[in-house]
Amino acid sequence: MLGLAVGDALGAPAENMKPSQIRRRWGRIEGYVEDDPAGTDDTEYAIFSGLLLAAHGSALTVAHVEAAWHQWIADRDEGPFRGAGFSERGTLENLRRGLAAPISAQHRHAWSDGLAMRAAPFGVFAAGRPAEAARLVAIDGTVSHDGEGIYGGRAVAAGVAAAMVDLPQGPSAGSGGPGGTPITDVVIAAALSVVPEDSWTARSLRRAVGAAQRCRHDPGITQLGTERAVRSAVVIGGYPWTDLAPEAVGLAFGAFAAARGDFSASVLTAVNMGRDADTTAAVAGALAGALCGAAAIPAAWAGAIGPARGSCLPSMAGYHVLDVADLLAPAGTGTQAAAEPGAGSPAGAGSR
Repeated sequence: MLGLAVGDALGAPAENMKPSQIRRRWGRIEGYVEDDPAGTDDTEYAIFSGLLLAAHGSALTVAHVEAAWHQWIADRDEGPFRGAGFSERGTLENLRRGLAAPISAQHRHAWSDGLAMRAAPFGVFAAGRPAEAARLVAIDGTVSHDGEGIYGGRAVAAGVAAAMVDLPQGPSAGSGGPGGTPITDVVIAAALSVVPEDSWTARSLRRAVGAAQRCRHDPGITQLGTERAVRSAVVIGGYPWTDLAPEAVGLAFGAFAAARGDFSASVLTAVNMGRDADTTAAVAGALAGALCGAAAIPAAWAGAIGPARGSCLPSMAGYHVLDVADLLAPAGTGTQAAAEPGAGSPAGAGSR
């Protein structure tokens, strides 16, 4: 969860930019480029889904999700509601018109990465159970997404669930998976296992990871060369929208594979490839954070993450991703009342 928030804050300034534009403005991004870094809708919607999951666990239903969208977002005054993606806007429009799930997901951006960006909590909750993580995130996504949008969320949730298991951690672990399989390959295989083999998401993920793996075996390849190879494997040149779930998920897993799961390298590779950089870095950060643990996140990056500001979802203001993670962890003792917005003060508000 912390890795997601850090990746989101690192990538936010580069969102919708081309790599050439990033280089002209900052050279190569190697850390925060703003004095006051903060997460975007990616972090706040991940908190939203995390609180919902903490309240209902494996008993989560589409009715629970739809009710939460109404209570925490759609039925509130707009206020400072900013930064939501097209899929969220389309969903809110449908809910406010009285449409129910799954019809609420029938809008022009049901294939966006808006579910993938909030999928990590399901992998945390269902640690070591990729299929269960994928099942639960699909329930969440039924209100807002369809088809490839759902597949993107399933892939991310399953990947995080696989990365959460207690294996030798970090890129130095090498072949720490079953039968000597590299740990990153275990995570990628888990993601692919929960989406149709011939789906756009699966094809994009395989292409990106394949490009990353080929670059790792090229002794003359540069970091820029790797980023170009991964990006060219999945990006649809000239397409104006950058929030395609198959593209964003492919870029995130490609960055994760190219970095062999190293946290800093994973998120910075994602950031410097541009496109929907906050989401791709958030997903890469979630995967690498689950694999390597919070200790692998540079202290300066982690320390900049405070409670959510509510700049996108006012109802999420005051919640910190780590407090939400505590509610989701198997050993957590959080109660439903503590998890639900409106039940007293925000859980852990300001405590970190």
